Amino acid sequence: MIIGLTYDLRDDYRHLGLDEEKLAEFDQPETLDAIEAALHSGGYQTIRIGNVRALARALVAGQRWDLVFNIAEGLRGRSREAQVPALLEAYDIPYLFSDPLTLAVSLDKAMSKRLVRDAGIPTAPFAVLDTEADLNHCAVPWPNFLKPLYEGSGKGCLMDSCVGSQEERLAIFRHLRQRFEQPVLAETLLPGREFTVAIVGNNARIRLLAVAEIIFGKEADSGFYTFNNKEFSSSRVTYRRVEDAEARLAGENGLAIYRLLGCRDAGRVDFRADGKGIPQFLEINPLAGLHPTLSGMPIMAKQMGWGYSQLIHAMVEGALGRMSGRE
Repeated sequence: MIIGLTYDLRDDYRHLGLDEEKLAEFDQPETLDAIEAALHSGGYQTIRIGNVRALARALVAGQRWDLVFNIAEGLRGRSREAQVPALLEAYDIPYLFSDPLTLAVSLDKAMSKRLVRDAGIPTAPFAVLDTEADLNHCAVPWPNFLKPLYEGSGKGCLMDSCVGSQEERLAIFRHLRQRFEQPVLAETLLPGREFTVAIVGNNARIRLLAVAEIIFGKEADSGFYTFNNKEFSSSRVTYRRVEDAEARLAGENGLAIYRLLGCRDAGRVDFRADGKGIPQFLEINPLAGLHPTLSGMPIMAKQMGWGYSQLIHAMVEGALGRMSGRE
């Protein structure tokens, strides 16, 4: 079987003059090397395709693959993660991970929060701020945490993102709105523990891989994920596997959200608990990072006794089972 690899590498975009924060969602070469080595160990052949434009050129040139392992994040727009899957579907080429609808809805944090909240799953209070006038009607309880509406990897999450007054909220809103050219999400900063839930599989074979509590170390900026904490997580953040009542509730709700939003093959769901110890939904990542030593899902898999290759094989086997109707 020939598996094509679609991806965005940071080095492919440096010529655009983007700084490290704006490159943060894109992968490092070692991630791609590790995925490819894992696939080779399973007997698969691989071909590196590249980003959405490289994919478009290859398709027009007549290139085809049995399956595509898609970790492409896209460069611009709130539907950027959906671009590669949409193009593959147009050419009837099967691929790993979620479809265009799930990826687009998940990247827009407010869209996913509305769906999850309407399903009755606890969700942190939030509001979308598009103009300064929206701040006058924002009823999100203090303190607020502000971040771009459709970014990931901690982009736009600052030490000053936690605000406790209208004046502070306005200043951070103006900064984020100008820098990222998109609406800003304001949500209540909850006082409890932070969890991330790793999930693999499809349909009847969806399974909880692990629940981890995110522990911020002494070198961390603060008790929440800033860009620097995310970018330098190896020295600032610890993923601690937990199985207590709070963690179990996060796991149960993570599975429910994964199913609700139609995630496929693998994904990660993030929560933070309120003052009563009830995990509240923050966001979902159906294209979870796969850096072998820095990303949450491989770290959590290792804590469960899974090697990196085992994790990648489980994702591929799950996708093949889904396509054949076995899952």
